[in-house]
This record gives sequence, C-alpha cells and structure tokens, in this order.
Amino acid sequence: MKYLLIFLLIFTATNSFSQDKRTISGYISDENTGEKLIGAIIYDTVSKKGAATNEYGFFSLTIPAKDAYLRVSYFGMKTKYTFCALGRKEINISLSNITDIEEVTVSSEGANRNVESSGSGTIELQLDKLGKIPMILGEKDVLRMIQLLPGVKSGGEASSGIYVRGGGPDQNLILLDGVPVYNTQHLFGFFSIFNSDALSNVTLIKGGFPARYGGRASSVLDMRMKEGNLKNYNVEGSTSWISTRILVEGPIKKDKTSFAFSARRSYLDVFYRPFLLAQGNDGGFYFHDTNLKIQHKINEKHHLFVSGYFGMDKLFFKLKFPDFYDDDGTKYSSGAGSHLKWGNSLAVVRWNYKIRPKLFLNTTATYSKYNFDININQFYNVTETNGTETKSSLEVGYFSGIQDWNIKSDFTYFPNPNHHIKFGVSETYHTFSPGITYITLDDNSMDLDTTLGSDKAYSHEISMYFEDDFKASNRLKINYGVHNTFFLTSTKSYAALQPRFSANYMLNENASLKLGATRMAQFLHLLSNSGIGLPTDLWVPATALIKPVIANQVNIGYHQEILKQYNFSIEGYYKKLNNIIQYKEGSDFISIDNDWQERVTSGQGWSYGGELFIEKRKGKFTGWLGYTLSWSQRQFDSLNFGKKFYYRYDRRHDISFVMTYDINEKWDIGLVFVYGTGNAVTIGSQNYSVAPNIGMYSGNFVNNFEQLNNYRMPAYHRLDFAANHKKDKKWGHSVVSFSIYNVYNRQNPFMIYTGTSSFGKPALMQASLFPFLPSVTWKFKFDFEKIKKNKAEKNIQNEEK
Repeated sequence: MKYLLIFLLIFTATNSFSQDKRTISGYISDENTGEKLIGAIIYDTVSKKGAATNEYGFFSLTIPAKDAYLRVSYFGMKTKYTFCALGRKEINISLSNITDIEEVTVSSEGANRNVESSGSGTIELQLDKLGKIPMILGEKDVLRMIQLLPGVKSGGEASSGIYVRGGGPDQNLILLDGVPVYNTQHLFGFFSIFNSDALSNVTLIKGGFPARYGGRASSVLDMRMKEGNLKNYNVEGSTSWISTRILVEGPIKKDKTSFAFSARRSYLDVFYRPFLLAQGNDGGFYFHDTNLKIQHKINEKHHLFVSGYFGMDKLFFKLKFPDFYDDDGTKYSSGAGSHLKWGNSLAVVRWNYKIRPKLFLNTTATYSKYNFDININQFYNVTETNGTETKSSLEVGYFSGIQDWNIKSDFTYFPNPNHHIKFGVSETYHTFSPGITYITLDDNSMDLDTTLGSDKAYSHEISMYFEDDFKASNRLKINYGVHNTFFLTSTKSYAALQPRFSANYMLNENASLKLGATRMAQFLHLLSNSGIGLPTDLWVPATALIKPVIANQVNIGYHQEILKQYNFSIEGYYKKLNNIIQYKEGSDFISIDNDWQERVTSGQGWSYGGELFIEKRKGKFTGWLGYTLSWSQRQFDSLNFGKKFYYRYDRRHDISFVMTYDINEKWDIGLVFVYGTGNAVTIGSQNYSVAPNIGMYSGNFVNNFEQLNNYRMPAYHRLDFAANHKKDKKWGHSVVSFSIYNVYNRQNPFMIYTGTSSFGKPALMQASLFPFLPSVTWKFKFDFEKIKKNKAEKNIQNEEK
C-alpha cells in the first residue's frame, strides 16, 4: 500500500507538471551537408530556457505551455530564429555557414560556452585550423595539434603520442566513433593514424570527467567521424611528398542515406623500392588507412549508422647475398628477410532511437583489434657438383595484440531544462595476446618448431553509469554521477566504484569558477620499452598479481570571456596514481619466460601543476597561448632503491604559441612556437675503467647509476611557419601550402647517450632528427554544384551563339 501511494504521488506530480509544460525536441544540422551539429545551443527567448544538442545532434527542451521563439546558434554558423507554435512538439532546424566578416559578430551567442558549461578541463578543437597551422612534412595531424594544448606533452620530436597531466600513453581513452583505439601511431610515431579529413568533431577532457566515460586514468579524447553529406557529393584531398589522402562523400539517397569514405597512403616504398630491385633485393616501408561511414534515416525516430576503420604500417626487406663456390665447385647460396607490421581494425554499428521527446537511446555494437607482428628469417643452401642440395632455414617471430567485442546502450533523458540525465550499461569481452615468440629451425641435423611466451588471457569488463548535468541556480551548475565497473578474469574479479563531480559557479555573465573531483579506474595496462623505437605495445589485463590503476584527481580553475573574442583560463590540478606498472630492471618485451607478470613491478605516481590558456577564436587573427608548470614523479619498491624519481616525461615548463592570420581572400599564414624543459633520462654518474689504455685505444668503462632519470636533456624549442595560397577554380578550390619545420634549424636532442670523445674519454653525445625542413602540400576540393553551374552557363552561351 505504501509503494502504491508513492507511485500515485509521483504520477500526480508528473501529470500536473506536464499540464503546464511543453516539450520541443528535434535535430540541429548543417544546412549544406545535412550532418548533425554537436553542442548547438537552442534558447527560448520567451521563457529564457535553453538546451544543447547531444553527440548525435538531438535536443529536448521543456518550457512553459506557450508559444516559443527559438534562437539556435553554433560557433562559425549564422544564428537562426524560429517561431514554434504551442501545438508543435517536433522541429528540425538547419544552420548555414557564415559567409562574411560582419556575420561573425552575429554568431557570438554561445561563444562563451566553455565559461558556462559545468565541465572543467575540456577543450573542443577547431578542426578548420588544422589546414592553416604548420605541421611536419605538411601532414596535418590532429594529435600533433593536441600536443600544442596546455597540460598535454609529446613523447618527443618523433612521437605523435600524448601524455596528459603526468599520465602515460595507455591512460588516454582515445575514442573513434565511440570505439577505443589501442595504438595511434604511423611511421614509428611521426604521424598519427587519424585522417583529419574524416573527422567532424574532436573533444579533449583532461579533468572533471563525466561519468559516461571510463576505463582510463588520465584523459578522454572523443573523436567523431563525418557522417557523409546528405545533400551533395563532395571530393577533396591533399598530396605531399610523403603521402596522399582523399575524402569522398555524398548522398546514396538524398536527405535519407549518405556515405563518407576516406583513404590515405604513404609512398616511401615507391621511391626506394626500385633501387633495391635493381640490386636483386626487395623492400620498403609504407602505411595506409581507410575510414568508412554510412548513415541511414529510417524515420524521424530511428537512425542507423555503420562505420569502420582499417590501418596498417609495414616495413619489409628481402636480401639475396652473392653466391660463392669452393674449389670443388660446390655452390653456397644465402639470404635473409624480415617484415614488421602493426595496425588497427575497428567496426561499429549504431542505432539511435528517440523513444519519447524527453528520452533518447543510442545502442552500439563494436569490434576492435590491434596487432603487432615482427618476423626475421634467413636461409642457407649448399648445392654440390653432383646436384645434391642441402637446405637450412631459421625463422624467428614475435606477435602481440588485443581484441575487443563490445555492446552498450546509452540513454539521454531530459526531464526539464534544469536536468540533463545520462545513464547506460556496456559489456566488453577482451582477448589479450601478451607477447608470443615463435622459432622455426629446419636443418639436416635437427628440426625445431616451438612457441615461447605468455598464454592468451580473456576478461569481461562490465560497466554502468549515471550522470546528471544539473542547473542548481542561475549561477551554479553541477555535473555529478558515478561510474561502476566489474572486471572479471579467470583468476580474479574486481569491482570499482568511481564517483565524479564537477561544478561551475558563474561570478558574472562572462566569468566562472570551476571545481572538479574524480576517480578513474583502469583495468588494462600497457608495457612499453622506451629504449627502442618500435610500437612494441603489450596490452595486458589486471590479474590476481597485478591490480588495476586507480587515479584520483582534483582540479580548480578560473575561466573568463573577454571582449567576446578571447577565452582566458587558468587551472590547477593534483593527481595521484596507484598500481601503475613498469618493467623491472633488465627486463623487456621479448622474453623466453611464460609469464609477463614476472617481468614487471607495481608502483605509484604523483602529478600536479597549473595551466594557463589564452585563446582568440574569431576574426582575421586567431590562435592561442598555452603554458604549463608541472611536476610528475614515480615510485616503485623494486626500482631506484625504492625512492621517488621524476617521470621520464616530467617537464617543468611547457609553452606553446599558435597563430593564424587571414591576410586576404587568397593568402593566410600560420605560426607555431614551442618550448619545453628537457625530458628526464638516466645517465651514469660515475664510470670505472675495467681495462687499461693501450696506446691509442682506450679501456672499457662501466657506468654507475645512482638513481633513475637523474639527468635533464637540453631544453626543446622550435619555430614553424606556414603560408597557404587559396585559389578558386572552375572545378572547385585549390590550396597550395608552403611550410617550414624548425625555421631557425635548432638541433633539438632526440636521444642522449654515453660515447667517447675525440680524446678517448667517455662523454655525453646528442642525436638530433629534424633540421630546417621545408615542404609543399597541394589541397583540392571539387565543387560539383559549381561545375554544374559553369556547365549550364556554357550551354546557354553556346545556344546564344
């Protein structure tokens, strides 16, 4: 009876609430392409209530039961005003691009969204800036752009990896259309695997993590692929001396079904392979990747999406050594070969369902795989004069990888304008291949075929979450929630309750104070050997011996919009990491023992610091200045005598300055300057001679290491410049980009090692990678509407003649 009374009270309250309220829902999209806009602002100028679109362009706005006059805005697009009569419940609105400078001022509504949002440590990237700022070898790369943000560090000049607020590369949840990506590097880290032409939206979260995200300890990088143009066909791409990329998109059925396909390939092998073949050998190195996405609008309530990614790097060679003969005419032939390849595969099927105007469901099924494979082989043949042939061969290989199957359902509920609720559940089935070495020997005297290393491991990761973006008052917004994960293996099960909280207090209409406190649990570990330049990433699970990483982070920040053009923020953070793992001294990724757990040790880490960010988003001159002051330390009982030491990627100071300037309709320029304190490395503090000097030959020396990472490499700094020339063509648009990497030819250290000076004494030596490096890139875009128009005009002229 008691529960029935409670139900009647809730029903009565809800019913009375609905009698004097109305709910308007729908989608906001780009007028030119039909693609959904993420984070568009819908504001009723009558009731003074507003809402924002979710990651699928859907919004739900509950307001008083009266006529509404909606203002819809999105950065970089014209603001639109729409009347919505009392009886109307659904409305889909499309926005058009800004075409002239005067309209920029009109679009300022919602420009201070970062100031007003409850989330902290969140940055949305402007992807249109990628084509303007200089990049190495002219290859525009979204991860290289992210490295220029405060709180984010690169692994080095040759790395596109990111290290966020003292965390490791495995502690970043990098999502491509909602699927975790386990390896992000092409060309040994020079470029990332993400083709920026295929991306529509990129958001980086460094702190104040919403409860819907889980599985990693330090950051979230959420990237969405383009859905495809529902209106017109579009072909665009670019080519440089390192690679060529192309994007093709358009309607399969106009306003109902569309596709977006992109592909990229490098051609270093095309340049060098002919020289090898001319010498009787073969080999090369290349990478390629493809993205495909198809969307289908079943009806106003149901949308279906299918997307995928496949990418691979491959280095290979085959050498045939010259034959030789002994005195009796016996022939000896030999050769060697090798291949090294790694890559990712992703597949996604997503179903959007608007259950009710206030309730939205997204169900996703995904598959992902990452493999690393290296193989070395050689052969030796002996052919006697009587024709008897003896063959022998040796093959050694190494393989590692991870494979995931996942299904999840995410609900979005809009009970009223003051609450934006999300909740959901997911299950991931992991298969780990944590390092397998195989050896095959075929010889007359013996045969050997064996496999060494760790056995495959399997686990289930079950997660559920609840979060509420709550407007407590006109000044206070709160995002609170909880993420709960169950991790099940054959030997151990874990449960981790992860509370999340962030708040935003508006000091005035242009300034706010933000606070965040979060706990993140990570059940996957990455074992990396930083001493080699190969993508030897061993993904391993938490086990009975190896616990999951637990990260607790607090942050506080001040955000302000200045003159409706500048965003200013200053933020401080403190993060504690527990149960991080690292190889023991003397261990590495290849080992003959059968248990990787015996080669690692567990410890803890600390990271704290402050970040300054000043950004100008509108006008001819745009860009940002970022500065990070930070400390990052590690401690392991079995390393460094149990004492704390600075993390390899601890950098006291990190500065980035990015600027773009539109000179006129044809020319724009971009400038990037970076400065960073040198990485921490381990250098022997003393050396001892174990053999005497004899004449001009020096004896052998043994280094004594007093502690880990006891030496700082020289500071890193670099200036890059780019100039872009735009030209309209009869067939579309053409852009030629001239860029210079490392303008003043700074010899930045890539590696520090102990060598021998010209006097025969031990000395520190420096290796550098990239000097002054110019490049040229051609970008093109076919405008089919323009081509049709020109063709029609030409036909009219011919008819008049």
